[in-house]
Amino acid sequence: MGNLEAHVPGDPSQSLRAWATSDVARVGFVTVAAAAAWFHLWHPIGGIDVIGIAATVGGGYPIVREALANLVARRMTMELSMSIALVAALSIGATFTALVITAFVLAAEILEHATVSRGRVAIAELLAYLPQRARVRREGAIVDIAASDVGLGDAVLVDPGGLVPVDGVVLAGSAFVDEARITGEAMPAEKHIGSNVYAGTFNRTGALEVRAEKIGRDTSFGRIIDAIEAAERAQAPVERLADRLAGYLVYFALAAAALTFAITHDIVATISVVIVAGACGIAAGTPLAILGAIGGAARVGAIVKSGRALEALATTTIVAFDKTGTLTFGEPTVTGVFPSDDIAAETLLAMAASAELRSEHPLARAIVAHARAMDAALVEPTAIAFAPGFGLHARVEAAAIAVGSARLLAEDGIAIEATRDMSATATTVHVARDGTYLGAIALADRARGEARAATARLRHLGIRTIMLTGDRRAVADALGRDVGIDDVVAELLPDEKAAYVGRLVDGGAIVAMVGDGINDAPALVRASVGVAMGSGTDVARESADIVLIGNDLGRFATTVEIARRTKAIVMQNFIGTLAVDAIGIVLAAMGILGPLAATFVHVASELAFILNATRMLPAPPIFGLLGNGRRGTRVMEPG
Repeated sequence: MGNLEAHVPGDPSQSLRAWATSDVARVGFVTVAAAAAWFHLWHPIGGIDVIGIAATVGGGYPIVREALANLVARRMTMELSMSIALVAALSIGATFTALVITAFVLAAEILEHATVSRGRVAIAELLAYLPQRARVRREGAIVDIAASDVGLGDAVLVDPGGLVPVDGVVLAGSAFVDEARITGEAMPAEKHIGSNVYAGTFNRTGALEVRAEKIGRDTSFGRIIDAIEAAERAQAPVERLADRLAGYLVYFALAAAALTFAITHDIVATISVVIVAGACGIAAGTPLAILGAIGGAARVGAIVKSGRALEALATTTIVAFDKTGTLTFGEPTVTGVFPSDDIAAETLLAMAASAELRSEHPLARAIVAHARAMDAALVEPTAIAFAPGFGLHARVEAAAIAVGSARLLAEDGIAIEATRDMSATATTVHVARDGTYLGAIALADRARGEARAATARLRHLGIRTIMLTGDRRAVADALGRDVGIDDVVAELLPDEKAAYVGRLVDGGAIVAMVGDGINDAPALVRASVGVAMGSGTDVARESADIVLIGNDLGRFATTVEIARRTKAIVMQNFIGTLAVDAIGIVLAAMGILGPLAATFVHVASELAFILNATRMLPAPPIFGLLGNGRRGTRVMEPG
């Protein structure tokens, strides 16, 4: 059934109070009146059941009101058929039947309100992680103000044990901040001057002063909440289909009732036909299942922006992955150290890392990190000369060190040994000291640990996987084999990625594109459903239909499984409703089902289908909605 009372979507507590005070009282009144009607109590005026009529009118008022509103809007809903059934039952003196119909319909409404509120509690719990007050430094003084009054550029103080109220940059201090609800990372992140911090995260240790750069709903946390609320309000095509099917069944029920009366002239059988038919399980169960699926996806760290995206994901036949930053971490790591003859690997690594110690190049940072992990003795360079695109020259303990490409060393007149045992899929950095070749270091982007398991789960679902990348063919093929990708398409420009996805979609495939960068945005938009890594660019996240908060491809596979289960439940409700209605109408037309039995069949099937849909709703309490996926996990409350 449709909602009989209007409730505020974002406030589940008000919704719960609304049906607790009005609907429950109304059901109680109708139930008492039904008992009185059963025992024929108090018929003071010509045997008329005054209590029964009054209770039917009072209890059935929300049903009739919504039926009239839908009729004015030219929408055919089950409230109209139930209103007709109520009037018809009263017209033949079947007061008890009318009261039972009313009581069951209202009880179903309470169940629907409760299940919807269960799904919306997730949003309320998210909002609880945004602090209501903030301490701000203004004009040399520290003032305590409402979080909503914080302005852009304000210096916000965050004490140990406090929640961060804004997105911003650390101006002073250092701390370890629990960012699980934003990034999905279980370990607290170290923050220092220049680090980014996010609203809704928890400061475990240390004090921070943060310059506010995004506030309120513009923060990362606020945009996550907006996305969930928008998805809750959005109607998927399957929901619109459910609404249309509900209307068709009403027409069919009224036509069957008219045919029954024309053939049998039995008003009781006619009323039974109207009562037994219904698409309430479809009309109410479908949005409940989608709401539950969106909440379930959020629990594992995937923000689904609309019901349409969820439906497209459920029917996906191909998943196209970007490579760098999606299947890989997007950061190079050392895969091998290959010293020249008579040179120790430790010496080669120490010379290269010392020379690179002050470089910000990703390859340099990777070499330095690897050297430190190997406890290599590093020495500060006394002079550095960068050759952009080729490498650098540095002086380390009076030795002239060259680190970079083969061309850099060739220009220095240094011969490179051709027998280095390095993979063609790696980036090679050559090292020389005082004109003598020391060896080479191989670096490559590292595949995400969960990538192979995620692609295997997708393959188990019958989904084909493709990697689309601008990288070299050899590198792409090697990674594709490593993570279990079905097809690899390499050396693509961004517009070629989008065109490739477009050809797949135009060919009838349902394509999910997973990416993280600006270059992926056109393909994300062109795909049937775009999926962005949470660590990706703003452009990618805005272009996508789904955002993976924790950058975990396993969570994407879980979201696909959730979408598939949701589709299965919706189809179960579709088929079940059609079967129950067809059998019920035939039995009612034959006089086998009377009005009371028809009421029981109608309401019992509705409740069954609604309860089937609630299997997608998370069981309360819903804590750690955007955390690491462990049920019941909460951060320590601020003291």
